[in-house]
Amino acid sequence: MRQVLENPFYYLDNFRQLANWIYQRYHDLLSPEELQFIAQLTELPQTAQALFVRMVIRKGSLFRAGKLHYDEIGDTQKAVAPLLALGWVERDPYMDIDQLFDLLQKSDIAVIFSLSASEKALRKPDQLALLRLRLIGHLSQNSGQVSGQDPEQEAAAFTQRFSAWHPASDEPVYQITNQDLCDRLRLMFFGNFHQDWSEFVLSDLGIYRYEQVNFSLASRAFGTRRDVDDYMALQRCRELFFNAAPVTDVLQELAQCSMGNDWLRSRREKFLFQIGQQLEKTKDWESAFTVYSGCSYPGARLRSIRVLEKSARSEAAFAIMREAQEAPENDAERQQLLRIAPRLNRKLGLAKTPVISAAPALRIDLSLPFPAGEFFVEGVVRDHLTQPDAPVYYVENTLINSLFGLLCWEAIFTPLPGAFFHPFHRGPVDLHSADFRQRRAPEFAASMAALDSGHYRDRIRQIYAEKYGIQSPFVVWNLLTGELLELALSCIPAQHLKLAFERILLDIKSNRNGFPDLIQFWPAENRYCMMEVKGPGDRLQDNQKRWIDYCAGHQMPLTVCYVQWCESSP
Repeated sequence: MRQVLENPFYYLDNFRQLANWIYQRYHDLLSPEELQFIAQLTELPQTAQALFVRMVIRKGSLFRAGKLHYDEIGDTQKAVAPLLALGWVERDPYMDIDQLFDLLQKSDIAVIFSLSASEKALRKPDQLALLRLRLIGHLSQNSGQVSGQDPEQEAAAFTQRFSAWHPASDEPVYQITNQDLCDRLRLMFFGNFHQDWSEFVLSDLGIYRYEQVNFSLASRAFGTRRDVDDYMALQRCRELFFNAAPVTDVLQELAQCSMGNDWLRSRREKFLFQIGQQLEKTKDWESAFTVYSGCSYPGARLRSIRVLEKSARSEAAFAIMREAQEAPENDAERQQLLRIAPRLNRKLGLAKTPVISAAPALRIDLSLPFPAGEFFVEGVVRDHLTQPDAPVYYVENTLINSLFGLLCWEAIFTPLPGAFFHPFHRGPVDLHSADFRQRRAPEFAASMAALDSGHYRDRIRQIYAEKYGIQSPFVVWNLLTGELLELALSCIPAQHLKLAFERILLDIKSNRNGFPDLIQFWPAENRYCMMEVKGPGDRLQDNQKRWIDYCAGHQMPLTVCYVQWCESSP
């Protein structure tokens, strides 16, 4: 935190750290242009470096000079000169009308386009729509200025320099010309696009703390330059999709992304699954089935069955269902197949399949006065049931996952190749991979052995003290108080913890959710009970049903509480 407060160029130091990191680990994958960029960066005057980085970490690539005032940089005109000379920044760039609107305020727009009083009062998006139409009309009347047949396309493609849009302005406008290069370097550092430069600052300020994993120089996100190109191509497809481009166009471009490693292929399959879901929403059953049937993401096979059902292709749906029943991909698919089978059998005139009923969970019904003020039903039940000698906590998915994360901390953060490759990982990259546990088999075996030997309590307490506040994919520090931790260690038997942890490891993505809302402890008796709470009209979700069935089958104490509201007593 002191570094950020005392060093006004902290952001520049962070950018240099990233560039140096990339140079050390990806030198063999960098293009001549990227190598030259890293070398030239350090040769620039400090103020020029700082201004460039300030522009890179801000939103967009276009900037008005009047918005680039920084005390530590001083004279912007002087600082930008070396950047203009290198071609990293362009003065008075070309831009289209959308970029112009992003850059300017409404008052500037009104001056440039001589808007009437009623047009000035419009919202900015409405002004943009109006002026697009006006530009289309202008281009139609002056078709000799541009080429093409479609006025709307011509308007979208029409660009001119800022000075041509706004001749009355004497304020310089700058554009970064190598934003794509900086985005590529950021991608190579983080291995994704959802993390950005703020990670450095949040870490420096102590807002986020990360486990310090001792991974080697050889541990990196991308093995070849083609991997980086494939990731960026996939990102372009995602941007097209989420900007409402035609799905056929997205699929056509996505087909060109071959994806040379398992990690990238898994991201491609997840994206395909999202496309299939969108096609389902539009009831394009045939296209949705085509996407799902060519997708290996968990759940795609199940969705292909449902799409075939919706399109009245029951026989084809039945054939895939039978194949899935032979080897369900996880408990979630098994559960859904049990629900689908009777329906398809009935449609095809086949005999009913026997239904295996799960062991019923204990049930309690509460009739409680409707609360005054803001409330959540789980909190009402918690407060109603808690006793001085039997406290109740609202924990949902946090408690068991946190205990798991503490006991298995070393296994989770084992520095395997490809699992960690920068200092800001909340957890391993391969957390949801099918071989996650297998790759760390000795470490997880040691953690589970601590449950058998009775050493797990000391181990969990030690990690809780040593790692408190460090980011984890499992531990929720703000809810796991020392009091709650000690009650859990005293009242939940080691065997029950082991059963829960083993199920989490079977399918981390699915099984880390669905835990009951509440847990009650009886410290004097060293026992506990979990409780799922359902308010009026609320029903159990599928992942909750699976955990309830699992707990009931292994004699882990659990009840389902159904709440009805009654009139308050006078």
